[in-house]
Amino acid sequence: MSTEATAVVPREVEENDKISIVPGTMTDPQCATFCLQDEDHTLGNALRWAIMKDPEVDFVSYSMPHPSEPKTNVRVQTTEKTTAIEAVTKGLANVQGICSHIIQTFNTELMKGEFEYEDEEDNLQPVKLLHTSEIKWTGKDAPPPLQVENDIKNKNAAPVQISAEQILREAKERQEVAISVPKQKIHDHEELMEYRGRKRKEFEDRIQRSRLHIGEWLKYASWEESQDELQRARSIYERALQVDSSNSTLYLKYVEMEMKHKNIALARNLFDRIVTILPRRDQFWLKYTYMEEMLEEVARARQIFERWMQWEPEEEAWMAYVKFEKRYKELERARVIYERFVHIHPDPKNWIKWAEFEEREGKTEKAREIFARAIEVMGEELMEQRLFISFAKFETRQKEIERARVIYKYALDRIPRSKSQALYNQYVQFEKQFGDKEGIEDVVVGKRRLQYEAELATNLKNYDIWFDYGKLEESTGDVDRVREVYERAIAQVPPAQEKRLWRRYIYLWIKYALFEELETKDYERTRQVYKGCIQLIPHKKFTFAKIWLLYAKFEIRQHNLEAARKSLGMAIGMCPKDKLFKGYIELELEMRAIDRARKLYARYLEWSPSTCSAWIKFAELESELEDTERARAVFDLAISQPELDMPEILWKSYIDFEVSEEEWSKARSLYRKLLERTAHVKVWISWAHFEASVPEEGQAAVARDVFKKGCQAMKDKGLKEERVILLEAWKEFESHQGTPETLKTVQELMPKMVKKRRQVESEGGVAGTVQWEEYYDYIFPDDQTEKPNFKLLSKAHEWKARMEREKAEKAAKAAAEAAAAASSADHAEEPNSDGDAEQSLDE
Repeated sequence: MSTEATAVVPREVEENDKISIVPGTMTDPQCATFCLQDEDHTLGNALRWAIMKDPEVDFVSYSMPHPSEPKTNVRVQTTEKTTAIEAVTKGLANVQGICSHIIQTFNTELMKGEFEYEDEEDNLQPVKLLHTSEIKWTGKDAPPPLQVENDIKNKNAAPVQISAEQILREAKERQEVAISVPKQKIHDHEELMEYRGRKRKEFEDRIQRSRLHIGEWLKYASWEESQDELQRARSIYERALQVDSSNSTLYLKYVEMEMKHKNIALARNLFDRIVTILPRRDQFWLKYTYMEEMLEEVARARQIFERWMQWEPEEEAWMAYVKFEKRYKELERARVIYERFVHIHPDPKNWIKWAEFEEREGKTEKAREIFARAIEVMGEELMEQRLFISFAKFETRQKEIERARVIYKYALDRIPRSKSQALYNQYVQFEKQFGDKEGIEDVVVGKRRLQYEAELATNLKNYDIWFDYGKLEESTGDVDRVREVYERAIAQVPPAQEKRLWRRYIYLWIKYALFEELETKDYERTRQVYKGCIQLIPHKKFTFAKIWLLYAKFEIRQHNLEAARKSLGMAIGMCPKDKLFKGYIELELEMRAIDRARKLYARYLEWSPSTCSAWIKFAELESELEDTERARAVFDLAISQPELDMPEILWKSYIDFEVSEEEWSKARSLYRKLLERTAHVKVWISWAHFEASVPEEGQAAVARDVFKKGCQAMKDKGLKEERVILLEAWKEFESHQGTPETLKTVQELMPKMVKKRRQVESEGGVAGTVQWEEYYDYIFPDDQTEKPNFKLLSKAHEWKARMEREKAEKAAKAAAEAAAAASSADHAEEPNSDGDAEQSLDE
């Protein structure tokens, strides 16, 4: 007899302890996080690089959870063509191949002996070679490895450089077939007993080392089962259950072993034991009933279900019981189970399941009764929209359209709007499919109406919602509903008398009034709306000219001119505003009431004499009426006012008026008067252009003279930038209307722009520090010619430089002469040098 058994390699167990999958991170086979025990960045970075080279890998990264924990996490995500485990396995194989290739290449080069030893204390230290057995080597024909403890002196680059891609490619090419676990052939009973004894000893040792590791117990029991030692396997399971008596995996493997070997009695006893100890573990109940059903023990399976139901399990258990009875056509029993089920779990979805079951079995009245009972049991407090939706859909399937409509309306009236969104959507779809046009519109409008009411319940001062709500009701054509909405809206008066809060609110009154006038044609009600709004506004603090003008125009459309004038007059008397005066004047002008318009302009200017636009409009009115003297008088009165908001526009309008009347002398007089008040450069430019535009001879010279006077005035006041602007305008004038000589004259007056520095006072600077800033200045040619001291100063600087230069030349010449004299004196004293030396010694 020969028995074959596969030897268990200890290295596999070490690998299982070395690498593992972090619990809860493997959401699918393509994504997982692996934990490497007793590893750091060395292996983590290399493994990340090797896995990243795989084209089927989408993402890979590694991290160390904490520096004090000796482990590294590697996160891998692959495409659908491979799994995360395969990618990591392949990456580890590539890293191993690369390391093997590097070691082989290093040892091969080391064996050539082309290196030098490092001197230490003037003695050559021999290289200590490690024995081949001391280095772990993978490969068949690997050369004996050498390891050098001394550093190599020759650190020059190798003649042949090897890239990382080349190393990876060669490692892949030289990768060997993985070592397979050898099979041990057993030829007699003694060898078998010896093998079993050795394996049992190994398992017992592992269990002693890690008693709480259930995986070791399972492997031990599985091995005994593979050796047909069922009694020993049962003993191991029982011993393991003494360690952890509530481990579901142990019980599951134990009972599967008994079922696999058809030990039915033992399996039943074990199931009874399990469901007694762990009655809340539904999987054991399911397996127990499944086993009895496979054995065609229906009655026993039903008893097990009944025992299970006594614990009032979750919904899935009850549905499994129902399906069991349906498989054997025990429909009455299934109904009883449903009755008990909805009593223990009175959730709407469970009632719906029961009703759908009865509907599938053709019991329509029974299903309707179940829905009615569910609504009665749930009550108004626990009502849910899905129950009514299912009930209405059931009636729709039974062609009971009116019943379904009644159910929808009943639910919509009782369920809060915040919890009936899906119900409204289903009702809309139902009416679109089975209702008429009016019904569909009513449903849509009703849905939107409820939405607006819900939003207004949170904030009644949200005027935008009121606008949309009123527009919705106007689309329905129900006048009473529209009026109700607008009345409710205008009742929401802003909380404070601040105009910013009233700006949006006042348009509700306007919308209400326009609806009454245009849609209902109720003009008396429109008048009451306008009057109510006018009475509500606090005119002493602020007012709205739009309301007064709209009311006046409404009265004019009703041919009630006196009422319109009376309202506008009251507005001007209570709260005068620019818009009120302008709107009132425009109304009178449209009706050709010139005298009234003049009186209104007079009151307007009496109320606000600084408003230039009012003076201009008044004068334009008189000009259009061809009353030139009156218009001129208005302009004269306007420019004589001490304060004006925009005087430049007023003066320009007055000058344009005189120009349009071709009163050239009066226009010049206005320019002179304006220059007496302000010497602005634009006034000079405008005057010059005016003179050039006068249709008389010699006006170019007059304009040129104006430019000259303006430049002189700017010069006298020291306004350099304005002077430059005026010269630019003069230059442009000469380029169009002048001669080359006059243009050249102006160009000679153009200044030069230079950069200068000046000292500035610093607010937050340190005391004693000086700050400078750069600025641009203009130097005009005529200013330099009028100030000869500039030329004198420059001449003085030239003279000073010349004198210093001459002084330096004289000093250099004197030094050269002194050096020459000293040299000649030395040559003359050379013959008596010895005698002089002796004399000096004697002295």
